Amino acid sequence: MIQQVLTHLAALVGFDTQNPPRRPDPAIFEYLRHALPDFEHTLTDHGEGSLSLLSVRGNPRVLFNVHIDTVPAAENYSADPLKLRIENERAIGLGACDIKGAAACMITAAAQTPGDAAFLFTSDEEAGQSTCVREFCKGRKHFEAVIVAEPTQAKAILEHRGILTARADFEGISGHASSGRADLDSALHHAVDWSHAVLTETRTAKEITYKNLHGLRFNLGRMEGGVKPNMVASSTFLNFGFRPLPGMDAPAYLAKLGALEPRPRQLERGFYGPPLPAPGFHPAEKLAENYGLPLGDPVDFWTEASLFSEAGYDALVFGPGNIAQAHAADEWVPLSDLASVTQHYTRILSK
Repeated sequence: MIQQVLTHLAALVGFDTQNPPRRPDPAIFEYLRHALPDFEHTLTDHGEGSLSLLSVRGNPRVLFNVHIDTVPAAENYSADPLKLRIENERAIGLGACDIKGAAACMITAAAQTPGDAAFLFTSDEEAGQSTCVREFCKGRKHFEAVIVAEPTQAKAILEHRGILTARADFEGISGHASSGRADLDSALHHAVDWSHAVLTETRTAKEITYKNLHGLRFNLGRMEGGVKPNMVASSTFLNFGFRPLPGMDAPAYLAKLGALEPRPRQLERGFYGPPLPAPGFHPAEKLAENYGLPLGDPVDFWTEASLFSEAGYDALVFGPGNIAQAHAADEWVPLSDLASVTQHYTRILSK
């Protein structure tokens, strides 16, 4: 079975689906259709390089989701990142861990079982928009539950952080720096003062815990504004983000930050992915129990499982590999994980 997985994984790694530039090689979808010959396939183009392939056989209750896009190849790969290598019981190549390895496991499991099955392959998870999954969730399908593939070391993850990004704009009055008006009129001064207030607030949040997770992982990502040292800045903006804990109302916390002085002229929310489970829903413990999946602790990284949860599906995260290898040069997935996950997928499809 593992040889079948590696054959599929070598082919999938060979397709260039780096994102950006979000122009996935369309041949990968042809490969997936050919690898799943007894499925009905629906390819949907959502625009801007966001494509999804829904492959269904029979009348399944559980949907498997996996993204086939990767981040750009990191520097210092020791060999061609688009050619799979097997060394020291590891499969090495771009996307092998995140998360084409799971796609290869799914294809192999489908070939081992004749019954109902459904796979949703998406191409824009790494874009930070999740258009494919959001559009899928707009039309409620007949599936009862969703298993999202991400690197979880072959353990079912029922809870994880969310993610929220935002932009804060500050307005000032331009003028000569010799006027002494910078503290009152500089948009840059306002942005720095607000940043200090925000950091003071978010540092106190380090005491907030949820099981094994701590704090909000707040990050000031970018500040830009002003012209030169002898000019008072008339405008400045800040990009920032944080990772809310499960159960947390992240938009409400963003509003709290926006109310700190000196208030931004405008606070615009960027990408928001809720924690898993989404607020108002419960962890998919029964789903993991029904399929005998080993449980892992809540994780710090975000996945699109929370979008399925928000849409009302029971959702969990389960796949091969360790997130520590994702996005790294010479990313790899253990062969043992590929074998274990394929066995679990096969058993789930057999039910």
